[in-house]
Amino acid sequence: MSRPVEIVEVGPRDGLQNDPANLTTEQKLEFIARLEAGGVTRMESGSFVSPRAVPKMADSAEVFAGLDRSRPTKHIALALNEKGVRRAIDAGASEINFVLVAGQGFGTRNQGMTPEQSAEALIHCAPLVHEAGIPLSATISVAFGDPYDGEVEVAVLTDLAHAAEAARARELALGDTIGVATPWDVHARFDAVRAAAPDLRLRAHFHDTRGAALGNVYAAMQSGVDIIDASCGGIGGCPFAPAATGNVATEDVVYMLHRAGFETGIDLDAMIATAKWLESVLGHPVSSSLSKAGSFPA
Repeated sequence: MSRPVEIVEVGPRDGLQNDPANLTTEQKLEFIARLEAGGVTRMESGSFVSPRAVPKMADSAEVFAGLDRSRPTKHIALALNEKGVRRAIDAGASEINFVLVAGQGFGTRNQGMTPEQSAEALIHCAPLVHEAGIPLSATISVAFGDPYDGEVEVAVLTDLAHAAEAARARELALGDTIGVATPWDVHARFDAVRAAAPDLRLRAHFHDTRGAALGNVYAAMQSGVDIIDASCGGIGGCPFAPAATGNVATEDVVYMLHRAGFETGIDLDAMIATAKWLESVLGHPVSSSLSKAGSFPA
């Protein structure tokens, strides 16, 4: 068990977008710099969505303008539509992650689109991203369950995977936005998507709402996934998903993987220190286990 696993840090975007604290642009940039110092080389650094819908991401253009571009970090911008894609390109995003949606109830509330409309939007916007010479990835939100409609059919995921493939996305994430997945769901859905779109790199995005996130990471890796989204401190959630809590914590994932012999390039002690710093600027405890218990051996 020594293959490298890529950690995509989502704290500056998915982590902060639903936190009760309001960090300044300067604090967000310090958060990003601390993550980079801890070995993070790919992260979601902001999103270009309606500031009325997600006010905590309203300064994403300023965040991207203040990034230290001398570092090798790939800074991902999230977008939901053409306007967001154009703003992300103008901001100098290293990568654009377009959001597809697997549930109609969540999709209409989160981005005003059905699953089919989100696929059409991706195919429409993809040429803009390719013309700009920026890598394109996609995330299927509520891929394991919709907070309003309940169960999501696997066939919806495979249809969306075909759309991502048609749009020439290089990577597709299955997002457990509301934290309902179990390891058995993870195996079944990743295997189905891989069979439907074998040329797409696959990425896993889990929330720990019901305590299964680390088990789901393990299951995804058993299905051949080696790109994992995680958020320092386990912060996060979605403004449009009732009771959705934070992402799986970066330091918890890294601890599990390092103990098993996998390579992540992340300095675990530095990540724990960043989670503790984060508590001070957010003004509340973070949920990760490692920020409380520390690593082992000490």
